[in-house]
Amino acid sequence: MTDIALSPASREAALSALADSEVDVLVVGGGVVGAGCALDAATRGLSVGLLEARDFASGTSSRSSKLIHGGLRYLEMLDFALVREALRERGLILTRLAPHLARPVPFLYPLQHRGWERLYAGAGVLLYDTMAAAAPGLPRHRHLSRRGALRVCPALRRDALVGALQYYDAQLDDARHTMFLARTAAAYGAHVTSRTEVVGFLREGERVTGVRVHDLEHDNVFEVRAQQIINATGVWTDDTQALVGERGQFHVRASKGIHLIVPRDRIQSSTGLISRTPSSVLFIIPWGRHWIIGTTDTDWTLDKAHPAASSTDIDYLLDQVNRVLATPLSRTDVQGVYAGLRPLLSGESESTSKLSREHTVASPTPGLVVVAGGKYTTYRVMARDAVDAAVHGLGRSVPRSCTERVPLLGAEGYTALWNRRRLLADSSGLHVARVEHLLGRYGSLINELLDLIRADPGLGRPVEGAEDHLRAELVYAASHEGARHLEDALTRRTRISIGTFDRGIAAAPVAAELMGPVLGWTAEQTEREVRHYRLRVEAERASQEQPDDETADAARLGAPDVVPLRTP
Repeated sequence: MTDIALSPASREAALSALADSEVDVLVVGGGVVGAGCALDAATRGLSVGLLEARDFASGTSSRSSKLIHGGLRYLEMLDFALVREALRERGLILTRLAPHLARPVPFLYPLQHRGWERLYAGAGVLLYDTMAAAAPGLPRHRHLSRRGALRVCPALRRDALVGALQYYDAQLDDARHTMFLARTAAAYGAHVTSRTEVVGFLREGERVTGVRVHDLEHDNVFEVRAQQIINATGVWTDDTQALVGERGQFHVRASKGIHLIVPRDRIQSSTGLISRTPSSVLFIIPWGRHWIIGTTDTDWTLDKAHPAASSTDIDYLLDQVNRVLATPLSRTDVQGVYAGLRPLLSGESESTSKLSREHTVASPTPGLVVVAGGKYTTYRVMARDAVDAAVHGLGRSVPRSCTERVPLLGAEGYTALWNRRRLLADSSGLHVARVEHLLGRYGSLINELLDLIRADPGLGRPVEGAEDHLRAELVYAASHEGARHLEDALTRRTRISIGTFDRGIAAAPVAAELMGPVLGWTAEQTEREVRHYRLRVEAERASQEQPDDETADAARLGAPDVVPLRTP
């Protein structure tokens, strides 16, 4: 295996290869499922292309609750198969596939009724742990009295519980994980590109044989030929199918979920929290120096690229969380807000919270496979099933999926490096806390960051306006991680856009100056990137003051997507 970075040069090489030859499998969509499909196909020995219209994980796969979990609430729906499958995948991610990116996280489930609720909820959590036993890696649950619960979570109102259960799930940075999937696929030979939008499909009679692609960076259209195409476009599935001229065998419905980011000191607790709300589930999730509070679950029929959180959404979450907190949160405590869309298989239920999280794979026309639905945790299973269907269409013998034994880049050697983190700190001149931060984001690829700092010690300084990150991280985002624009780096390669009170405004000029030389930006393009980012933040803030989805959507669309400054 060759470690092929998602560098600017590798993008050009991938575009050239895709334009010049037919691939076995072409994946459309660079979210977690699409990137997983590319890795699955590449590790079976197939020639593979991956096309993403915007940035990797720019849709649903960067806007989740950041949890890798079995879905405890699906036990109540008696969906045992889904929970068992998700728990197995959780174990694989934690212990083998991405131990450098995934972390255990404890959750407290407050009990509000004496007697029967402890028996009922306790039986569910016991079953949850028992089903996870085949994929160990997390502590088992425990029962707590009210006093014990308040000891680990002093922020709770005393009258909000009579006792509690504490259990464990896992979390990871979804956008970084998806990027690592795409980068690992590239390392195994896949031709991976972002900012390449599929604008049409090629056909020979009934068979789909390729796509027309608009390279948004160079503003040119070219064709890519493929024996099999996998449509893994999530909430855009129906739109992509319309380009083929096929209605498809199922429909995907978008459900909006919003999350709030608040500083860690606003809620005094050593554990996460989960409780019910009238329409969904409330999570309070520890996230570094912050908490993530989510989520809502409402139908969304407006712009899919930029789902907007309204003032009503934010107030709803604050109202729900303040029902259980002794010290209420206010709007001034909210440091960041993000909204994402879940791709749910459309059913007869009027409530998106009751639509299926199962996934479906179909071949509506020869040469085309569609995969949709599912949940982030089970991306690998979805990818395997989609590639199985594509292999069936190839009509030749192809090895079975092996991705359950293929660690992502940065996973190999991570544990040993974590154990050596103090020695790494001594040799690099960085504080051990900085080394831990880098190991948790890059794993064993940390040495590539440290090499940048050795070559230019100034890159070892914190980013002005976003001191949790080093300047080297922004250079590396452009040189190794496929970031093409300032927004990519501030929103997905890092979380500066939601992890700072000014949402990255102060850090934007610094980041642009660091990324510009890597990407060949002119002074004018550098200025344009900063201006666009500021407009985006302003539009998001404006949308979050609007009373409903329609006005929030209109406000968010006030900031157009950035485009490169092209020379004639």
